[in-house]
Amino acid sequence: MILVKLGGSVITDKEQYRTFDQANVKRLAKEIVRSKMPVMIVHGAGSFGHVLAKKYHLKDGYRNQNQMKGLTQVSLDVRDLNLRIMDALQSAGLNCISIPPSACCLMDDGKLVDFDLEVVHRYLDLGIVPVTFGDVVLDLKKGFGICSGDQLMAWLADEFDPERIIFCTDVDGIFTADPHLNDDANMIEQVDRSVLARLPRSERCADVTGSIYGKIESILDLAKGREAMVVNGRVRGRLERALKGEAVKGSRVIGDG
Repeated sequence: MILVKLGGSVITDKEQYRTFDQANVKRLAKEIVRSKMPVMIVHGAGSFGHVLAKKYHLKDGYRNQNQMKGLTQVSLDVRDLNLRIMDALQSAGLNCISIPPSACCLMDDGKLVDFDLEVVHRYLDLGIVPVTFGDVVLDLKKGFGICSGDQLMAWLADEFDPERIIFCTDVDGIFTADPHLNDDANMIEQVDRSVLARLPRSERCADVTGSIYGKIESILDLAKGREAMVVNGRVRGRLERALKGEAVKGSRVIGDG
């Protein structure tokens, strides 16, 4: 089984509220189906989640009742995004089911501490592909918080031990600097913790689930004993070839151990 993360940057315009990239999502859905590989899918919230989550400080947990408008709207928005992605996957021929984290996950001080994976197992046994996503989730200490797609990826990887993990982003791989801002940025073909320590820490958009530095650190944790790749989900054919295990431009992530 292959665990796939469709980043918010390949399914939305992360800087424009509720901007869905329907054409790219449809293409990615077709590539997943054409690969004929068994998958589980996690997708980011992109501009359907991060913009309002940042405005209402949802990552920090409960502060006042004024946040409730933002919390409920983000919950509605990410479900809207998920339904659009589910429609693209189903239309491409993939039998899939949505697993909303708010209904089966629990956090404690920003950390995911419970994820009812029994439902995931049962859908897989039926031959149905589970699809989950970044969402607002109850938090034992903070009241609520943002459960990122990367946290969900970690739980799924630990439980199902996928043979390969693929992260689709809007760039070719992991770079020495943000290639959208720095023309001199170079792609790193193999990334380990020594490389991570040398990377700059910067933000390009309203991402409330952690900087690219934090995301790479999460990928390194996931990559332990597994093959992990970061590829450009905006280039035709990259995801399909990566799913098939073919040579593809991107960054290979080497975890500890």
